[in-house]
Amino acid sequence: MLAGLKNIGNFFLFIVGGIVAIIVGSFMIRGTMHLWDKPDSKKPDKNND
Repeated sequence: MLAGLKNIGNFFLFIVGGIVAIIVGSFMIRGTMHLWDKPDSKKPDKNND
């Protein structure tokens, strides 16, 4: 019984950790995108991609 609860707890912790990692990663990617956009937004040839 305790082993089953421990396995369920580890599985739940794995899922929660994965969701948190995805959210933190998406915020980090968004932050770096904004850092890259700031110098590019001053250039007039931004639309020539």
